Amino acid sequence: MDILLNVLENKIINEKITISGSKSESNRLLILKKLFSEITIENLSDSDDSVHMQHALSTNNVTVNIGHAGTAMRFLTSYFAANNGRETVLTGSERMQNRPIEILVNALKDLGANIKYEDKIGYPPIRIKGTKITKDKVQIEGNVSSQYISSLLLIAAKLENGLEIELMGKITSIPYINMTLSLLNQLGIETSFIENSIKVYPKKDIEKQTVVVESDWSSASYFYSIVALAEVNSQITLSAYRKQSLQGDSCLAAIYQHFGVATTFGEHAITLKKVRKSSNETLEIDLKNAPDIAQTIAVTCFALGVACNLTGLHTLKIKETDRLVALHDELSKLGAFISVTDVSLHLEKSTVINKNIAIKTYNDHRMAMAFAPLAFIVPIQILNAEVVTKSYQKFWDDMQQIGIKIDKL
Repeated sequence: MDILLNVLENKIINEKITISGSKSESNRLLILKKLFSEITIENLSDSDDSVHMQHALSTNNVTVNIGHAGTAMRFLTSYFAANNGRETVLTGSERMQNRPIEILVNALKDLGANIKYEDKIGYPPIRIKGTKITKDKVQIEGNVSSQYISSLLLIAAKLENGLEIELMGKITSIPYINMTLSLLNQLGIETSFIENSIKVYPKKDIEKQTVVVESDWSSASYFYSIVALAEVNSQITLSAYRKQSLQGDSCLAAIYQHFGVATTFGEHAITLKKVRKSSNETLEIDLKNAPDIAQTIAVTCFALGVACNLTGLHTLKIKETDRLVALHDELSKLGAFISVTDVSLHLEKSTVINKNIAIKTYNDHRMAMAFAPLAFIVPIQILNAEVVTKSYQKFWDDMQQIGIKIDKL
């Protein structure tokens, strides 16, 4: 489905939006619920990724296809590796079969797991023969995707001797590692994270409990962008959020002050208000702990004529698409002067935004959603718009609620 977006006016009168639970929290909790049946989950994400995760955890089929769901691929690799006696072929979409998994597989093999590649070395599909893992120490690079590390942490408490992970070199995406550890702690599982060493102690059973998933901060980023592009005094309230968040993307509240957006925390919600015009100063920011909001920030900067230098983006090359190249190509079509490296993005101030440009989404949900706010400035086309369901089922409905007009092409 290709669509055309535009707005009649760019003022928003205190709209209220409820956003589904965090995909990151939900997928961690789904693995933990399978390991510890005492858990009940509320406000679970309705994203495609979480749907794929639930299906994968409930099926008895040998072949498990998780589509584009990268989190599911990584978390399930460890889960099935430690599922003694079960054989599973874990596969996904064409893009998923070109996303690396070797670092995680090697770590699991070091622990005694039985995993083989079905096609290309280092990439899915992989054949996993579940074994009883008794080794309790492993090394893994600290600057790789934090999902590899979280994947190991999620199964650690159910291993006979627990697990100690030594992170080699510089550590990135620490908030996502801390999210996993915080969820384990909520369940009564003892952990420690000292310098480059993480320990998870074994735990056979936990107390019965209900865990409420906070709404997804990555999804909130698009509303931050919209408020930044709207007239002063425009306002949107989003639920359900909390000030003490486990999600690294909650740094949005601080970052978007640069664009004149103030965040007010209520009991279970946040209110975003455009209180002044955006700063003209170049935005210099390291996003190594929140790479998923890089696309949103880059588009916001371009739309407002703000230069930016975004660094810490090395993980974007192995996402649903190479997000740095995709941003370069699509923003260039709109008139941006932009350059990217393997780890950074550099955008000059813009004065002109081309109208009615068709934005390719590359099967990447965040490309579609990050560019949608531009409709508050110029009419814009989004190709393959249904890709948003990967993380945000109601995205286009919510866009219409706040005043974006959507026409199918």
